[in-house]
Amino acid sequence: MNRRRMIATTTLSLLCAALSLSTSTAFGQSAKDIAGSYTVVAVTNVQGGKAVDSYGPTPKGVMMLDANGRYVVVLFRPGLPKFASNNRSTGTAEEYKAIVMGSFTHFGTYSVADGHIIFRLEHSTFPNWDGQEQKRALAIDGDELRYSQTSTSGGISTVVWRRAR
Repeated sequence: MNRRRMIATTTLSLLCAALSLSTSTAFGQSAKDIAGSYTVVAVTNVQGGKAVDSYGPTPKGVMMLDANGRYVVVLFRPGLPKFASNNRSTGTAEEYKAIVMGSFTHFGTYSVADGHIIFRLEHSTFPNWDGQEQKRALAIDGDELRYSQTSTSGGISTVVWRRAR
């Protein structure tokens, strides 16, 4: 893809994220307003005009946001392989890679400000994020909570959650 088209696609993705944010109720929300348990609906990365479901078409996961500003996020690709040895400390390189690439977890504290959710990551299964503060554009529509950010692999990643009942 040529550079102009890539810039146009990235600009379009950012514009779409901004438009979805402007129609949401994220502005004026607080951490207490969004506190609760959520199940993942979709995890998508748009890069170079192509959307990829990062954890497959039916991802599994939960996000817990407590009223005191603590959180945990857990994401899994369905159908992760079982270890042939039935012992997680003696897996093969392929088994370990499939598990690492098919799951992701982080926890710490969070707040909500100016249409963003701000995660202060204490620990993550991607250790490069340990201790970071990450600000993600937040959109809320009824029981659906969505946040977006520039992904580590490039493009825009969006995670969609639904409040658990």
